Amino acid sequence: MPAQRRLRAKRPPENVEPFDELPEQERPEEEPPLHDRAQEPSGPAGRRLNAATAGGAGLRHITELTAREAEGVTLVKPQGDGWLVDVEVVEDRRIPSSGDILALYEAELDAGGDLVSYRRLKRYRRGSGDLGEATR
Repeated sequence: MPAQRRLRAKRPPENVEPFDELPEQERPEEEPPLHDRAQEPSGPAGRRLNAATAGGAGLRHITELTAREAEGVTLVKPQGDGWLVDVEVVEDRRIPSSGDILALYEAELDAGGDLVSYRRLKRYRRGSGDLGEATR
């Protein structure tokens, strides 16, 4: 096993002036911390969404409004200046689970991920098979 070296703390040279005493033009430019840079505006509403973040935002809005458990996101589609997100929700649990009543909700989001509108498109029994896309 190789010998381990002890690391010594390096002392700053004694002849260097403190940072605050450097002339203004010699001071390095300060960059904002990483957490501040992530919050910088990059879109019309201060942030830019991609399909994954739009889907997550739609899922969050639907579960908060319906107070029901979501099965998942079934559609994420750009529409105009925003996004259209469809979320499948369990409306009524049954035993066996093949009797659960599910619903498909549509959330319309603006470019920043804020909810513009939502509606329930259809209700159906789990396991009944997909009868095609809901009418819009």
